[in-house]
Amino acid sequence: MKFCDECGSMMKSGEGEDHWVCDSCGYEIGREDEDDEWTTESQVESEIVDVSDAEDKGLPQTTAHCPECGNDRAYWYMQQIRSADESETRFFVCTECEHKWREDDH
Repeated sequence: MKFCDECGSMMKSGEGEDHWVCDSCGYEIGREDEDDEWTTESQVESEIVDVSDAEDKGLPQTTAHCPECGNDRAYWYMQQIRSADESETRFFVCTECEHKWREDDH
């Protein structure tokens, strides 16, 4: 997908598919070989969040009941684990035993 440098609209392949054309303003630009490379979900590496030293990372704390040890304080962070059109998931890490759970794991 290519966006117009002039107006920001989505561009389409022009005749012969050797250039991009903006339907909104008519701006044209040549296509490069890199433009044909597509990234699929399987090619994207997900980031692994190491929470073993959560206190040192400055994560915010909240009141949350740990299902493992019963402690009432936890660090929390948000992470996108589903597709982009769905909301993020909130994860908690117990301040005492470092047990990790999701907000919806009740």
